[in-house]
Amino acid sequence: MILPPVEPSPELRVSESPRLRDDTRFAAAKIAIFQYVAVAIFLFLISGFWKLEVKNPQFYDERAQQNSIKSVPILAPRGRILDRDGRVIVDNHSSFSLMLARESVKEEHLKPIAQGLDLDYNDLLARVRRFKSQPKYVPIVIKEELTPADLAFVDSHRDFFPELVLIPAQRRLYPQNGMLAHVIGYTGEISEEELDSPEFARYNPGDVIGKFGIERQYNATLMGVDGQRQQVVDNRGNVRQVIGIKPAIAGKDIQLSIDLDLQAVAELAMDGRNGAVVALDPRTGDVLAMVSRPTFDANKFAVRINAQDWKEITDNPEHPLLNRAIQAQQAPGSTFKPIVALAGLETGSIDDQFTIRCGGGASFYGRYFRCWEKRGHGSIKLHSGIVHSCDVYFYNVGNRTGIDNLAFYANVVGFGRATGIDLPHEAEGVVPSTKWKLRNFRQKWYAGETISVSIGQGALTVTPVQLARAMGGLALGGVWHHPHLLKALDQAETPDQWKLNPGNVKGVVDGMYGVVNEGGTGVRARLPNVEVAGKTGTAQLASNDYLKGTSAGRKLKDNAWFVGFAPRHAPEIVVVALFEHGEHGQLAAPIVRDVMKAYFDKKARLSAAAEEEQAKSLARLTSVRNLNIPGLAPVAVPAPLKPTPGAGEGATLQAEVPEGRPRASGLVSRE
Repeated sequence: MILPPVEPSPELRVSESPRLRDDTRFAAAKIAIFQYVAVAIFLFLISGFWKLEVKNPQFYDERAQQNSIKSVPILAPRGRILDRDGRVIVDNHSSFSLMLARESVKEEHLKPIAQGLDLDYNDLLARVRRFKSQPKYVPIVIKEELTPADLAFVDSHRDFFPELVLIPAQRRLYPQNGMLAHVIGYTGEISEEELDSPEFARYNPGDVIGKFGIERQYNATLMGVDGQRQQVVDNRGNVRQVIGIKPAIAGKDIQLSIDLDLQAVAELAMDGRNGAVVALDPRTGDVLAMVSRPTFDANKFAVRINAQDWKEITDNPEHPLLNRAIQAQQAPGSTFKPIVALAGLETGSIDDQFTIRCGGGASFYGRYFRCWEKRGHGSIKLHSGIVHSCDVYFYNVGNRTGIDNLAFYANVVGFGRATGIDLPHEAEGVVPSTKWKLRNFRQKWYAGETISVSIGQGALTVTPVQLARAMGGLALGGVWHHPHLLKALDQAETPDQWKLNPGNVKGVVDGMYGVVNEGGTGVRARLPNVEVAGKTGTAQLASNDYLKGTSAGRKLKDNAWFVGFAPRHAPEIVVVALFEHGEHGQLAAPIVRDVMKAYFDKKARLSAAAEEEQAKSLARLTSVRNLNIPGLAPVAVPAPLKPTPGAGEGATLQAEVPEGRPRASGLVSRE
């Protein structure tokens, strides 16, 4: 039986379109993309290989070595600072600093590091960001002096914070209680502003430099050259081997002209007082002592000073960072009267017999000017005018001499300009004159203004170091050496000189001698067996009429000055004391007396020690003479030395040798 044909189901029908395996265009596109990618990767690898092995093999080899070799700086210690006798004023002590290796630092580690080391996190973060422009291999010192707790933290977290690197360091050790703080100064990290100045062009961020005082003035000498240690480290930062050391070069020591014995006495004399003391050797310009009060603790600056301590210092209304010895510009008061007398004598405006009568005050140009002695001094000449510091006498001298002559001789002795002392930021003071007022105020000078200047008031201001130099040079007859703190500077220093009439100088100096020794205003500066000459000064900060009934009266009390030198005719030391708000100059005189006494007491001790040593030497030679040594002739012992007849101080010493005795100085062999 034949069945009829059956229609196939749709699923079994054969598609009329060609099969996929027969369409080669799909596979060709995939293969082409793969080929292009493979070629690009191959070319990239080839180019990298070319740079690595052919073009820059040395560079990449060094980079690879840096992954295992670390360079750790060896900090150079600063030079020590010594006094004139070689005693140490500023030394260094061993410590540890902590650095951050920037190539392995992670920002998320900074917060726990700051917490563990008691650092301010924001300050640490800002410090790290400040170094972003520096190469990665330049480390950051994040803490200068580590406590035992800090060292324990670093040691226990070495695996967690491999970027922490300990290095040995030498930190400054300054005198305690602020002694010599304004002279020595302090060190600190170089600032951005200093890096931009030509003076510090050779330094790098993070370097520690002198910021103030001698540390700043002689930074280039005191600062050494850092060394470097290369060491192999593992992937955890542990040191496996030291492969090379470039030793650090320590800074050079410097010796100051400061005498620690005098400095200690001056510091004690100013205890509880504000002001300054300056002691100079007028023959050389050596600064023997320098004190400024209030002071500060320089050891707080030996490491980075914290914000609280810095705020406490800067907010202090008494300005402890001000070096009053070279920066306090104050009216000199009656200490200016010897200069007024000198100007009057040198210009011929007066002579030593010029006489006035003081009745407690005098009128000039329609205004009445009082004398400090309300009852008056009576008839006064030059000598008694200086001895008793009569204001009325010097009103008349200044009025006769004129402001421009006073200004001329004030400039001759060194007022109105920096002394050139080797400390930064010295003030110049002010010497008023007709030109000065016209230049600064566009006004003419009135003759009535000269009256105040003639007793050291008005617009006239000086610094303590200027006053010390001025009086020292005057006492020497017109030779003003430049004050300096570095002992070696006196070898090449050229003093300022002005030819003064010796008779005029003698008249002024004799008057200053009378201030101390003839019942004058400076009797408290008197010393036994020493001819001390000096001058008191009381300088108003505000008029008495203003001070009456005001709350500012206590803060604006008169400043007390005293300047003295000794001996009278051949001065070896000049001392100035400024006692702020001390009211009366005679209260500053004991400060000067104490410093001078320390100087002459030390001189006597050294002289006695030298004589004792000479006596011992003679005794040893005598014992040698009595020895009977075979083959040697007897020794002729030199007689005690005595000065040549008629010779003065510093004369050659000669030995008395009896006639007929040979002059011999040692053992003589027999022929």
